[in-house]
Amino acid sequence: MYSSQFKQRFKLRFKHALVLTCSLALFACGGGGDSASPPTAADTPGCDVASQKDWLRAYMADQYFWTGVSPNPDPAGYSTVQSYLDALLFTGDAAVPKDKWSYITPTAAYSQFFGAGKTMSYGVFVNGIEGVLPLRVRYVEPQSAAAAAGLKRGDIIVSVNGTTASELIASKNFSALTPSNAGDVLALQVDSGSGARAVTLTAASFNLTPVSSSQVLTLPNGTKAGYVLLKDFISQAEAPLTTAFANFRAQRASELIIDLRYNGGGLLSTSNLLASLVAGATEQGKVFAQLTRNARNQAANATYRFNDAPAPVFSRVVVITGSRTCSASELLVNGLKPYVNVVTVGAATCGKPFGFYPQNHCGSTFSAVNFETTNGAGQGRYYSGIAPTCAATDDFKGELGTATEGLTAVATEYLKTGVCPAVATASRSSAPLSGKPSAQRWSGVSNSRPD
Repeated sequence: MYSSQFKQRFKLRFKHALVLTCSLALFACGGGGDSASPPTAADTPGCDVASQKDWLRAYMADQYFWTGVSPNPDPAGYSTVQSYLDALLFTGDAAVPKDKWSYITPTAAYSQFFGAGKTMSYGVFVNGIEGVLPLRVRYVEPQSAAAAAGLKRGDIIVSVNGTTASELIASKNFSALTPSNAGDVLALQVDSGSGARAVTLTAASFNLTPVSSSQVLTLPNGTKAGYVLLKDFISQAEAPLTTAFANFRAQRASELIIDLRYNGGGLLSTSNLLASLVAGATEQGKVFAQLTRNARNQAANATYRFNDAPAPVFSRVVVITGSRTCSASELLVNGLKPYVNVVTVGAATCGKPFGFYPQNHCGSTFSAVNFETTNGAGQGRYYSGIAPTCAATDDFKGELGTATEGLTAVATEYLKTGVCPAVATASRSSAPLSGKPSAQRWSGVSNSRPD
């Protein structure tokens, strides 16, 4: 069972499935779960596969956003709950793509991430979906085994558990980077510029660092720009975000850069808080986001509004985006646009204007699309992603948050000149690899997924 706080808060998160790795999708509900172990089919009445499928059919018929236009097959023809969920999903039409976001994950892992702000992983992320060599480290979780071993953004991965980087890219299988259990070991050959070295990582649970970089950058013309890197929209991000914006204002930063290039989403409430910090008191009470349910649940439609915050000092807001920017991250950009001069730098976002109210049942958390999101001007439906104002390619090198890092340099150049600099344009990257994540391998968004 979840606490009442857990049930009342909304989450948005992108799930980008790749073999046995995953990141979270548009969710609802935050807070923490009970300390007791989740129920299992072995000890809970009604949790046999047949009963779970019957429950899922009834739940989807009532709460699923596309109920009435999605398939509704007899559950008897499906041997697992996962295969039956797959069969119930909306298949798409001429206007709306098929549902590639709804999924199931263990409640224990789900609650660990969104309740405690922790995850179990190696803590290293690579540029796998681009499908090009060299295979590089693009991000390292600060409190992970990867950070303790000295791995840095830009390091070249030569091999993973004896499989070469070229073989990994050819197979499109990066599942070795995602541990099944704490204590699993990952053997890497890494080149940091002086030849390959062996690195051994042991999977463990650790605290996430959702705001891993925050500083004031001085532009060549003397103007100051606040920079904040937000990796996850979780409640643990709210205090450091508030502190960062207080520092920006104290140092009289008149421009703002929000780096969401690797942010797949999270809590809607945290996105709302960040939007309020950006927009300030002048927009208090105005609509940030509208949540629209299916025809059966219109009475449950919800509106999120900008909260009170100090007066804004930012003349422009640059958001760094990419194909991994999704859900609550896209909501932030879309929700600010009617009120704030927002410029996006990088690549198009993932394209997910939908969300979930995750439902716990028999030790699993079912995240099935429950609502669509639009901004205060009624704008949304960015199924192909939010296109960048200034298209530029992430080269996966350079320390994030420094003025010389590739996409940050594009952002600061735009702020200096008001014109997109002439740089190599970015595409949406390689098409995302398909396939549902394994529920047994789900360990939160800080696992080492290549996307």
